[in-house]
This record gives sequence, C-alpha cells and structure tokens, in this order.
Amino acid sequence: MRDEDFELFIENFGEATSRVEVPQASFERFEKTLPAQLLKYWSEEGWASYLDGLFSIVNPDEYQDVLDMWLEDTIFEQVDSYHVIARTGFGKLYVWGDKTGPSLTVSCPTHSLIALEKDFKGPLKNPDFRVQTFFGAKTPSECDFKDAAKQPLFKRAAGKLGPLERDELYGFEPALIAGGQMNLDHLKKVKLDVHLTLLRQLAPPKVPFLSTSIGAVANHTFAKL
Repeated sequence: MRDEDFELFIENFGEATSRVEVPQASFERFEKTLPAQLLKYWSEEGWASYLDGLFSIVNPDEYQDVLDMWLEDTIFEQVDSYHVIARTGFGKLYVWGDKTGPSLTVSCPTHSLIALEKDFKGPLKNPDFRVQTFFGAKTPSECDFKDAAKQPLFKRAAGKLGPLERDELYGFEPALIAGGQMNLDHLKKVKLDVHLTLLRQLAPPKVPFLSTSIGAVANHTFAKL
C-alpha cells in the first residue's frame, strides 16, 4: 500500500511508464546505506520511469562513476558520501548523502551543484520521512526545462526525437556551458554516461547557492556524531 506522499507523486506523474525489477543483491548492497523507505519503494515500484522518462528512480551503482566525476575537487567530497537515487530525462541527478540525506542536486545540463547550507548544519533526522517528502514534493515542471518562450521541452523532445531508453537522455548540443541554447532544435537523444562525462570535461560545476563555509559547517557538525 502506498503512503500519502507517494500517492501524491503518482497524482503528479502518473503510473510508471517502464520499470525494472530490483535484484535482491541491490537490496543487500544498500540496506545499511540508504533509508528503509527508499528500499520499500524499490520493492513496490522497482527502478521505474514516469512520464516516459521525465523522472526515473534509478540504480545508484549505475551512476556512481559519473557522480564521483562531477563531485571531484568540490567541497562535497569532504562532507559526505553520496548516491544517485533519481534523475530527470535531461540529466539532473538527485543525490542522497549518508549524513545529509537529499541535500544535493547535480544539475549536469546547467553545470550546477545545488545545495543549501541549512541542510548541512545538523545530522539527518528521520531519513524515511525525508525520502517520503522528497517524492511527495516532486512535480513534472521541476524536472522539465523551458525554452525562451517558457514552453516545456520534454514532451516535444520525445515527439521529435523518440522515447528514451534507460541509458539515454535529451542533451543540449552545443552544451549550455559552451553557448548552446535551451530550445528544441538544440536537443539530441544521447547516451547518458558519455554525454555527462563530456559535459564535465568542458568545465567544473558551479555551486551557486552555497557559501564557501559549508565545509567548516559540515565538518563541525558531523565531527560531533
């Protein structure tokens, strides 16, 4: 039986348009790392995609190399261990920290690491509840990109380029960091790992909403645990 937050998620996104059964080995691999509530969702929903890949619940192992590359030489390497738990069809990665929970989003298309300092000022409380609210608060508009006319891109990209496979995304070419435009004509269907690797090689990610004191804040907080 679904909880209230996941019911709200389904109201927003609809039932899964594709899913993969999670193997027992993955439950065993993450049972001491990820919250029990997330593993419950895995058991009930699988690694599932919604709205034809606009949002997907993913296998963290398949994204670890890409995540490590994007966090390399950033302050986040110092404060927590992270796992990708979900992603969008454009390559935004939603990340779970062992100590900080859903405190970080890696927006690969915009070369941004999105985090708020308040999420690093205390130990994670009630991780199962944080998992529930993570899903309950998600909306399709948050996962989409809009063009200059403020029109959503994902559905039009799917119509033009075809649906996404599990290892694909819609990527901007040229990349936004290289002067590309956020419009339909600049979107291509690409392999996720190759595209995100190439993006990271173009430039280091920005941390737009976080002060440089985050390392000191986090280290002071978690040294007490």
